[in-house]
Amino acid sequence: MGASTTTGSTAPREVVTRFAPSPTGFLHIGGARTALFNWLYARHHGGRYLLRIEDTDRARSTQPAIEAIIDGLKWLELDWDGEVVFQFARAARHAEVAQQMVASGHAYRCYATAAELEAMRAEQKAKGLPLRYDGRWRDRVPGPEQEGEPFVVRLRAEREGATTIVDQVQGSVTVQNVELDDMVLLRSDGTPTYMLAVVVDDHDMGVTHVIRGDDHLNNAFRQLGIIRAMGWPEPTYAHIPLIHGADGAKLSKRHGALGVDAYRDELGFLPEAVDNYLLRLGWGHGDAEIIGREQAIEWFDLADVGRSPSRFDIKKLENLNGHYLREADDARLAGLIGARLGVSDDSNAVDLLRRAMPVAKVRAKTINELADGLGFLFRTRPIDMDEGAAKLLDDSARQLLARARDVLDDIGEWSAEALEAAVRQVAEEHSIGLGKVAQPLRAALTGRTTSPGIFDVLALLGREESLARLSDQLA
Repeated sequence: MGASTTTGSTAPREVVTRFAPSPTGFLHIGGARTALFNWLYARHHGGRYLLRIEDTDRARSTQPAIEAIIDGLKWLELDWDGEVVFQFARAARHAEVAQQMVASGHAYRCYATAAELEAMRAEQKAKGLPLRYDGRWRDRVPGPEQEGEPFVVRLRAEREGATTIVDQVQGSVTVQNVELDDMVLLRSDGTPTYMLAVVVDDHDMGVTHVIRGDDHLNNAFRQLGIIRAMGWPEPTYAHIPLIHGADGAKLSKRHGALGVDAYRDELGFLPEAVDNYLLRLGWGHGDAEIIGREQAIEWFDLADVGRSPSRFDIKKLENLNGHYLREADDARLAGLIGARLGVSDDSNAVDLLRRAMPVAKVRAKTINELADGLGFLFRTRPIDMDEGAAKLLDDSARQLLARARDVLDDIGEWSAEALEAAVRQVAEEHSIGLGKVAQPLRAALTGRTTSPGIFDVLALLGREESLARLSDQLA
């Protein structure tokens, strides 16, 4: 390596990106955005997008976490090319590279003991110096006394000059090489460190563009030492700002930093809405807010990624999800809601939900709201009343219900037009507004004070069920 070096864009080559999560927990929202940006960049350039599971932390990596990550990516339809690469399975290859670096003089064995390193750090701390390895074994030749003693393998980092990375998001960033210590490549038990494994895997997988959170920017300078020691092509870097909460603070669970599975299972969002929202977190194309998959592929490029942290706003996501609900296929929504209501195995129930979609989805923002608003269709008689509905059904309301039941019972054809005419007749007979009849009807038929339009409720429930529920409240 030279004393002063720069890395940036290289000659055109097939674009290969990767998403490389650690399976120590769920696929969080920030990770999902990183995956999306990598996927879009590869698809935009006609390249490949790869998936690597960085499971070298054996104590914290779990199979359920691996499954949750893969499940979340599939739900977001971020399909990867080729097989999933598991980092731990490649440990022998990582160690092989470290030994090649020792042989070439770009790495060395360090026999410093834990006690020696602790004393070194204590002295540095007392003197107010940066806490970093002092290179005590950098130019030292092991003697007979080191025979059989444990050692680590360290990178022989460049000490002179500076290194500049021309980052596609952050711009040119320079670090003085003296700030980069001789990091450990192989531990004393022979296992590779994360820093070594990442570089080797990226090279062997042919990764050309490393797109990841800007909390990894400092790692890039250290990883370049390995890349250059091996004489490998340098990737193009793009370090994207992290996501903050709506209040500007670091994103946490109170802001919505949940697993992707929670947005699907607990909060009731559609994957296309989550994709669209994550796309707009830190990237933009003019004033466009609603951006479909094909349009996103056409437009996406790193030049449009901002340098400032983006702010996660759950309300904006809900509003966006409402748009996608209204655009969604009714049969698809019926299946999703049927599963939430426990009626997905009943074809008649699912068909009823499908017929209810046009009137129900215009108001809802989430699958949960849709399911909650249509649960009345499957309640067992006599249906329970919530507090608001029970208050509505006083004596005068029951008189209106009795008359409404009689008028509805006389309808020949149970159609929207006939139902509206019948309810209006009751309102006119009592010289009151239509809402004065609709509200007690809604309470009696749904047990709630909110629902789709009352004529839609009657039509969906049908003659027999509607009249029976009214009779229950008059019994």
